[in-house]
Amino acid sequence: MITYFVAFLVSLLVALALTYFVRNQALAWGWLDQANSSRKVHVRPIPRLGGVGIVAGFFAPLCALFLVDSGVGYHFRLHTDLVSGLFLGGAVIAALGLYDDLRGAGARLKFSVQFAVAFGLYALGFRIEVIANPFGPELTLGALSLPFTVLWMVGVVNALNLIDGLDGLAGGVAFFGVGTNFILSLARGDVLMCLLMAALAGAILGFLVFNFNPASIFMGDTGSMFLGFVLAAVSIKTSTKSGTAVAMLVPIMALGLPIMDTLLAVVRRSLMGRPLFSADKEHIHHRIMNRLVLSHRSTVLVLYALCGLFMLAALGLNFANSAQSALLLCGMGVVIFVLMRKLGYLDLGRAADMQQVRQRNLRLRSLVKDVTAAVRSAPSLQAVWDAVRPLAEGLEVSRLELRFLQVRADAPAEGIVFETQRATGLSLPHEVRLDLKEAEEMLGSLVLAWRDGRGAINRDEELALEVVADAVAERASRLMAVAEPEPGRVVALRR
Repeated sequence: MITYFVAFLVSLLVALALTYFVRNQALAWGWLDQANSSRKVHVRPIPRLGGVGIVAGFFAPLCALFLVDSGVGYHFRLHTDLVSGLFLGGAVIAALGLYDDLRGAGARLKFSVQFAVAFGLYALGFRIEVIANPFGPELTLGALSLPFTVLWMVGVVNALNLIDGLDGLAGGVAFFGVGTNFILSLARGDVLMCLLMAALAGAILGFLVFNFNPASIFMGDTGSMFLGFVLAAVSIKTSTKSGTAVAMLVPIMALGLPIMDTLLAVVRRSLMGRPLFSADKEHIHHRIMNRLVLSHRSTVLVLYALCGLFMLAALGLNFANSAQSALLLCGMGVVIFVLMRKLGYLDLGRAADMQQVRQRNLRLRSLVKDVTAAVRSAPSLQAVWDAVRPLAEGLEVSRLELRFLQVRADAPAEGIVFETQRATGLSLPHEVRLDLKEAEEMLGSLVLAWRDGRGAINRDEELALEVVADAVAERASRLMAVAEPEPGRVVALRR
């Protein structure tokens, strides 16, 4: 136990020190997560490189084992497949997350790297070969072992990434998963797994000191994907060494909250015709905040309690017999069903309108795809406006305005304004304004107004317009850097 405590303490201190340093440097260098989207819960720019502290905190005591001549160090170095998988795979995933936090990585790059790492781990012996069945004989995967293992790895990595929506949430969820693995490993006398979990627990707690609400730093994709990777890899090793009939169900239950949230997101977006990788505010933590009218911190504490319940269920599955495991799974099924009903995920009243919403969203996605593609290839600000104009008809707006502020230091403040109007109703206008920003620089605004009697735009239109605004801001920033504008020019196009 002393060894585990030392590993925990070293990780804690390293994570504390490095997170504090990274937070201050990120503030000084302007590496911040901007609160410029409706998808954001925070209201001020906050550093988002805290995952660096988690990664360094986890690896610090493990690297020390290569330098210390001890029985634990010898035992650690003896497991070359586990060490190689964690160090190489963890480094690649952390580098991917860091790149995404600093520069932004698309879904294609993320999944390519994640799948490559998962295949590499499979080659090193991280394999799921049996699926437990408490209601009957276990299922041997055979040739399906490879796809199941890869999907587990990639799924858990992205599940932790998706759950990272509130201060302290992803770290707390991961900590409960770590606690489950530590207790199971301790019960089996698995020294190496206990050591790994003690190190990860220290790194998480060191980061949470700065991340619990109100957070002064976020873990970013560096931290969330790295935590998902380590938990997915360790869970495979933990389950393969288990002698219970529900081996693989234990880590699934231990990570029940992020897995459930991810599955709900995939089903929800598929049924509603939304992009699978788009952000929204329909996650479990958003629903709890809105439907139960809880504060940010209270929502996180409620979810911690839910994670504790999943943790107890996972431990119960490990030590129960088949009949007891079946009863426990049925009980958790009832709890999950009640929770889904309470949060409105099983509202049958919305099913009738789902097909109509799906068709509308598919048309909206096609419109946004065409508009953003045209914007990104626009050779001038006039061409950017020409690319944006189809929004007026596609969204049935009465007025569409694209305003660019001064593009030179000596240009007048009014800049350039493009505008078009359509006769679409006689009601009082409902106006929506989206700021065009690039790296904290205000470039202009995109304004849309409706006269069809609406009092708000729906969430899908809001998210779609944010995507368009981001594309316009990115392209305008490049064009303004080389533009020779005609200050004060107003172009009004009416139809």
